[in-house]
Amino acid sequence: MSEPFRRKLVAGNWKMNTTRASAVELGRGIAQLVPADRTDVDVLVCPPFPYLCAVASAIEGSAVQLGAQDAYYEPPGAFTGEVAVNMLTDVGCHYVIIGHSERRHILGETDPLIQRKVSAAIAGSLEVIFCVGEQLAEREALQTERVLDRQMAGGLAELTEAGLEHLTIAYEPVWAIGTGRTATPEQAEDVHLYLRKWLADRYNPRRAQSMRILYGGSVNPKNALELLSQRDVDGALIGGASLKVETFQPIIEAAAAATSEGGGTKT
Repeated sequence: MSEPFRRKLVAGNWKMNTTRASAVELGRGIAQLVPADRTDVDVLVCPPFPYLCAVASAIEGSAVQLGAQDAYYEPPGAFTGEVAVNMLTDVGCHYVIIGHSERRHILGETDPLIQRKVSAAIAGSLEVIFCVGEQLAEREALQTERVLDRQMAGGLAELTEAGLEHLTIAYEPVWAIGTGRTATPEQAEDVHLYLRKWLADRYNPRRAQSMRILYGGSVNPKNALELLSQRDVDGALIGGASLKVETFQPIIEAAAAATSEGGGTKT
C-alpha cells in the first residue's frame, strides 16, 4: 500500500520582530504569493501576538494561514501576560507553535509544561507545530536520539491517536537556529526518519506515515530545495528568512518544486 500524500508546509516564525506596519506589509506580500486557489504548498505565518489581527486582515482572501508563536494551557482567567487558546482562535489563528527551542532553553519551559500546552491547544481546535531538537553538546555527545525520545515522550504524553491528526512535528537542531549552520540534508533526513519510526512504534505506522515533520534551522533560499527534497522532510519552520518576501518566496517555491518531484510525499 502506498504512503499517504504529505503536502509541504512552509511556516514563517517571525519571533519578536516587525512593527505593525512592517507586519502588515510582509503579510500582504506573502499573500500575493499564495492566492486562494494555490494548492501545491501550504503556507503559514506566525506574527507576534500584538499583530495577529492586523496580519489576519492583510492575508484575508489568500491561502496563507495564520498561527501564533505560543499559547497557555489554562482557560481565560487570572494569568497575567498569558494568552489563552480560545483567544487565538477568536482572532483567526489555525496553528500554534509549541515547545520552540527558544522557549525551552531561554524561557525555561519543561516537557510537562509543554505537554499541557499541546493538549490544551489541540482540545481548543488549534493545529499544533510541536518542536523538538538537541543542542550542540548533545549532538557531539551522540545524545540526539535520547534527547528526542525524552522530548517526544514528555510533550506527547497525553496525546491520543486521534490527537495526532492535529499535530505537526518540527525538528529544529538548536545548534543550527540563527547560527548560519545547517544540518546536512542527510542529517535532517536521518532524524526525521527516526521521529517517524518513534511515532510508528508508539502509535502505528499509518499515523506515522501521515505525520508532517518539518525541518527548522537556518533554512534559506540556497539550501531549501535540497533539504525539502528529502523523503521524510515535509516542510520547513523558517525564522529569519521569513521576515522578507524576497527570501521567503524562494523557500515556498522550493517546497512546491520538491512536492512536484515527489520528495517526502509517496513511495
